[in-house]
Amino acid sequence: MSTDLAPDSAESGLRGQIRRQSTALLVLGAIGAILIGVAIGALIRLPLNNSAEPDPGAVDIGFTQDMSAHHAQAVEMAGVVLVRSTDTDVRRLAYDIMTTQQNQVGRMQGWLQLWGKPAHGADGYMGWMVDRPGGHDHAATTHAMSGTVQTMPGMASAADLAALRQATGPALDTLFLQLMLRHHQGGLPMIDYAAEYAETTAVRTLAETMDKTQRGEAQLLAAMLSTRGGTPLPQN
Repeated sequence: MSTDLAPDSAESGLRGQIRRQSTALLVLGAIGAILIGVAIGALIRLPLNNSAEPDPGAVDIGFTQDMSAHHAQAVEMAGVVLVRSTDTDVRRLAYDIMTTQQNQVGRMQGWLQLWGKPAHGADGYMGWMVDRPGGHDHAATTHAMSGTVQTMPGMASAADLAALRQATGPALDTLFLQLMLRHHQGGLPMIDYAAEYAETTAVRTLAETMDKTQRGEAQLLAAMLSTRGGTPLPQN
C-alpha cells in the first residue's frame, strides 16, 4: 500500500510549514524592534542631557513606566494572534502593532535607564496624572482617593487573556479585535496627557506619535471588527 500523501494533504502540510516559517521570521522582526527601540532611546541621550532641555519630570517618568506596561500587554495579545490566527489581515495588523509597540517600549525603557529610574512604578499606575491648571485632570475620577490605580484603562483581565489563548478561528480574530480596540482607546487619555504635560521634548514627541498611530489603528480595528460581525466592548 502506498504511503504517499494525498495531494490535499501534501498541500496542507506545505501551507503549514510556510506559515510556521513566516511566523518565526515575524517574531524575529518583533525582537529586532525592541533592540532598535533601545538603541534609539540611547541615542536620545545627548538632547536629554542638553542644558536647554529640562530634566524629566513626574509625567515623563510615570508615563514611560506605565505606557511600557500598557504596551507590553498589547504586544502579548498581538503575539497570540500572530502565531495562531489564519486571517491574513488580522495577522498583518497584529504584526504592525507588535513591532511598533515593542520599538516604543524599547525606547521608553532606554530613557528610564538613562534617567536612573526603575522600569516600572512601585505604587500602582497613573499617579502622575495630577490636576493641572485649566481643569485638565483626565484621571481625577480614577485616582482621586488614593493617587494611583491598580489597573489602567483598556487593559485586558486575566480571564480575557485566557479566553484569547483558548479561542480559535473567527472567534479568535473577533476577540482580538475587540480587546485591542478597547486597549487602544483606554490608553489615549494617558498619551494625550503626556503629550501636553511632559517636560522633555522626546517624551512629548513620542506621545504625539503614539496618539496619531493609535487613533488610526483604532479606526481600522473598529472597521475590521464590524466587517466580521463583531461589536466593540464597553470601556472598563
